[in-house]
Amino acid sequence: MQAKYSRVLLKLSGEALAGDKHFGLDGAVMHDICKAIKECADMGVQIGIVVGGGNYWRGRTSEGMDRTRADHIGMLATQMNALAVADALEQLGATVRVQSAIHMNTIAEPYIRNRAVRHLEKGRICIFGCGTGNPFCSTDSAAALRAVEIEADVILKATMVDGVYDSDPKLNPNAVKYDTLTFDEVLAKNLKVMDSSAATMCRENKMPIHVFNLDHPENMVKIMQGDETIGTVVTA
Repeated sequence: MQAKYSRVLLKLSGEALAGDKHFGLDGAVMHDICKAIKECADMGVQIGIVVGGGNYWRGRTSEGMDRTRADHIGMLATQMNALAVADALEQLGATVRVQSAIHMNTIAEPYIRNRAVRHLEKGRICIFGCGTGNPFCSTDSAAALRAVEIEADVILKATMVDGVYDSDPKLNPNAVKYDTLTFDEVLAKNLKVMDSSAATMCRENKMPIHVFNLDHPENMVKIMQGDETIGTVVTA
């Protein structure tokens, strides 16, 4: 079957990798996620991945901690997750390259846009660690930036809910799910798809976002197969 997209940027949250543990890594959860990623790669989809670090680090843990230092620690957390995801994918037979926005040459390649694109063209899954390499930038912003740089067709944003709602469905049982949205609506209604900087970058570069529920990793494969009933699609 011909995949709907030829090149995608997958944004994984660190929390998703922890499963019910809520900290660290859950091997079984990671296996299921990586199995779905490998299935997409086997369909011929070129896959770049940006992973968060919230399963290890979320902001400043003590009052008065310098924001820049706290963000640097968070970047290191994303790199740990990048290496863990790479290992899980390799155990499934995938060919993977890990690139880092902060130079750490003994464990990862430096991020070089042309090299990343070449990896993708050769069928290698490319995992981008350390966010943008800059403090005050979220991994959402890193996902938007990398997606634009590698000229992805779409950002697949894996979340713990089945799309974008007008309010938090965990708190409001009457929350309404959107099937489609524009970036103008996302920004005007302050919907929690991505932070505003990332959403603005996607809007300006006409980079669509498909939000879906990672509780069921097979959703990723169904999206590649063209299933339009899953999640929420945000376009320019």
